[in-house]
Amino acid sequence: MTAEELVAAAREIQSQAHVPYSEYRVGAALETADGEVFVGCNLENANYSNSLHAEEVAIAEAVKNGRREFSRIAVSSDRRDGVTPCGMCRQTLAEFCDDDLIVICDKGEGDVSEYTLGELLPNTITEDMLD
Repeated sequence: MTAEELVAAAREIQSQAHVPYSEYRVGAALETADGEVFVGCNLENANYSNSLHAEEVAIAEAVKNGRREFSRIAVSSDRRDGVTPCGMCRQTLAEFCDDDLIVICDKGEGDVSEYTLGELLPNTITEDMLD
């Protein structure tokens, strides 16, 4: 799958977002190491702390289907503003992904920013730190 196709999948799932409070639709498309794609959208709750972010929903879908190796994730908002995963989502991704996970952020009209997870979340909290 091309980066453009991955961004398109993130855009497409935005229509399923439940965002009555912020009206800020986000979609994520997470690609496994062997090319399968799992998507997620944000789901808001009146108690904002119970809201689910698109990246979390995508990774939950992948993990519940037995997938644990990932190569890329595309993130897109309906505003095409180059949104990156928030800190909480970065940490969730770090639980299942290596620092070299490619993070593609949609800026609209074919323009993207690309990072690695390690660039977005240096000095990640890991299982080793819990010992």
